[in-house]
Amino acid sequence: MMLTLEDFGTIFLLASFIGGLAVTYPALAFVLPPRTGERFSELYVLGPSRMAEGYPFNVRAGEAYSVYLGVGNHMGSSAYHVLYVKLRDQNEPLPNCTSGSPSPLPPVYEYRFLVRDGGVWERLLEFSFGEITFAADSCFLSGITLNGVEFAVGKEAHWDPENKGFFFELFFELWIYDLEAQSFSFHDRFVGIWLNMTH
Repeated sequence: MMLTLEDFGTIFLLASFIGGLAVTYPALAFVLPPRTGERFSELYVLGPSRMAEGYPFNVRAGEAYSVYLGVGNHMGSSAYHVLYVKLRDQNEPLPNCTSGSPSPLPPVYEYRFLVRDGGVWERLLEFSFGEITFAADSCFLSGITLNGVEFAVGKEAHWDPENKGFFFELFFELWIYDLEAQSFSFHDRFVGIWLNMTH
């Protein structure tokens, strides 16, 4: 098969284009930003056997319970976090991730920690409840103990006839340190577990 003058021209143009790319690519690497994946943090809670099962649910005063809390950092750099532990009844507000606002409830407990990029922070949270008082249609919780430290909470739950219980939610908000603002801000991540107070 014989190549025509047009074939040689096409081959020459193609070779010139590929050669030009090979020469300019290293220079373009300094000008174009590198491609990066999505940057995010993950927040999770696991049961006492470090599995996504066996979470405490029916709880009573004086007994100890535990869960594992974890944060994974995929932000592209090390990040300083605060994890707030909060307790609410069914009528109190959760964070609003649509507006990026945390729950206005005060934290009961907190963890502060640094996680390198690609790293994971994980801790065991042990908790128990002080006096729980039951009335006809309400349950009053006086205090909670977290990792051996007692906190007064003074919260009341009303009987839920649909789900048949007195429910509180132990939930966890993730905050991250903002270098520009030089303060912590809510990181739009939260997770929680429901607890049914029993006699």
